[in-house]
Amino acid sequence: MLVEADLPDDPAVLRAMLVAVDTRLAERDQRIADLEGADADARQEIERLNAIIDALQRHRFGARSEQFDPDQFDLAFEEISAALSRVQAGLDAKKPDAPKARNTNRGRLPAHLERVEQIVDIDSKACACCGGALHVIGEDIAERLDVVPTTFRVLVTRRPRYGCRACEASPVQAPAPPRIVEGGLPTEALIAHVLVSKYADHLPLYRQTQIYARQGITLDRSTLADWVGRAAWWLTPLRDHLLTDLKRSPKLFADETTAPVLDPGRGRTKTGQLWAYARDDRPWGGVDPPAVAYVYAPDRKAARPSEHLSGFTGVLQVDGYAGYNALGRSNQVQLAYCWSHVRRGFYEIATSRPVAAEALVRIAQLYAVEKEIRGGSPDDRRAARQELSLPVVADLRRFLEASLAKTSKKGKLADAIRYALTRWTGLSRFLDDGRIEIDSNTVERAIRPLALNRKNALFAGSDDGGDHWAVIATLIETAKLNGVNPHIWLADTLQRLAAGHSSAELDQLMPWNQARAVL
Repeated sequence: MLVEADLPDDPAVLRAMLVAVDTRLAERDQRIADLEGADADARQEIERLNAIIDALQRHRFGARSEQFDPDQFDLAFEEISAALSRVQAGLDAKKPDAPKARNTNRGRLPAHLERVEQIVDIDSKACACCGGALHVIGEDIAERLDVVPTTFRVLVTRRPRYGCRACEASPVQAPAPPRIVEGGLPTEALIAHVLVSKYADHLPLYRQTQIYARQGITLDRSTLADWVGRAAWWLTPLRDHLLTDLKRSPKLFADETTAPVLDPGRGRTKTGQLWAYARDDRPWGGVDPPAVAYVYAPDRKAARPSEHLSGFTGVLQVDGYAGYNALGRSNQVQLAYCWSHVRRGFYEIATSRPVAAEALVRIAQLYAVEKEIRGGSPDDRRAARQELSLPVVADLRRFLEASLAKTSKKGKLADAIRYALTRWTGLSRFLDDGRIEIDSNTVERAIRPLALNRKNALFAGSDDGGDHWAVIATLIETAKLNGVNPHIWLADTLQRLAAGHSSAELDQLMPWNQARAVL
């Protein structure tokens, strides 16, 4: 800040100082105006994003949420992130230069990725001040993620033939390496790439042929379909072995989803079913590896789960579908029901029915306990539930029974209450067994990849196509659950199978027994 003693006596210098001050004030006013404009734009953008968030929250639970394509939620969140970045970039551009805070949300670059170094150095190593030699006192290092688009190559196998000049013996030659597709074009790595692209990345075969065409490789969709079918034939024993391993577990999850299948005789699609059976003991410290097995069936008959789980003894955690009741009537299987499904019934009417809102509050108390005990031993989980959750469950039952007596028998509230009360034994089972989860969300997460594939591929070409889908999805999703790269695992496994891996040693090929690779 200037004081009078600091001002020059020369009028010309004073005029120059005034011009400079006026210029700086004008620049400051312009910056303020720019920032105010950017702030208004940001507020408008924030209002729009808040509207998106409100819509997501309204549809987070309840039956209505299940009518929404999950991709819509992903796209909404992507839009929020992109918009926030756009607003921040605009604000940064308007701000005066200042040290920028480190962006801590960039993600970490895995150590296993190849590092390609680029040295950016100065032109001269002589000091610009005195001419002396400069020496390195440090360096700045920045890493950026790069990509090399998928490249194809041709593996040429040469097998010399040998003949004997001394006699007329038959020529000799090393046998051809075993292949999944005898006499065909693909290596096992390429077949694995097709499978992962279709069933993990949800790229239909016709889109894959378009990708190959950009590389100058012409392949018919029918050719890729033949590779998928052959691979599924080789991999089916592994899926069956995995399902057998699951049935030896004391506790499983089960769910099902539709699988549209082309019905050639009728010229349209029919509705098949993909049944999912999952194991995940990590929440209570179990030692069995996580896994999921899918089984295709042309219908949703109640007999299907009994067929698939023949020989299973233990707890089966399911939603409210009556098709599992036959299993529950046996002495071998105990059904545990899903509190998440109970909650959805109340959520969709909570804004208009206080009873439903109160039920949600009490169910939320159960989930709060589960959050605290996740990862604990079965005994610790059971003890906490007996102390904290049992009183809530007992009180909730009394509350629902009393509310039902005062509620119209034909309304949605009565339906939601009856849904819970008629399944109360199965809903309460988690209180007495620390291995049981409060809901069946584990297997519902295993259903989502099937839904994405169904959305992109529309339908399977036949019942055989449904079987292929179930077999390959089983192995890919189980590999992912165990932190194993599905492409690396599939390529290696297909090579082993083609080389004659013993069917008596299939356990060695299970994803959890392979060397772990980064996803």
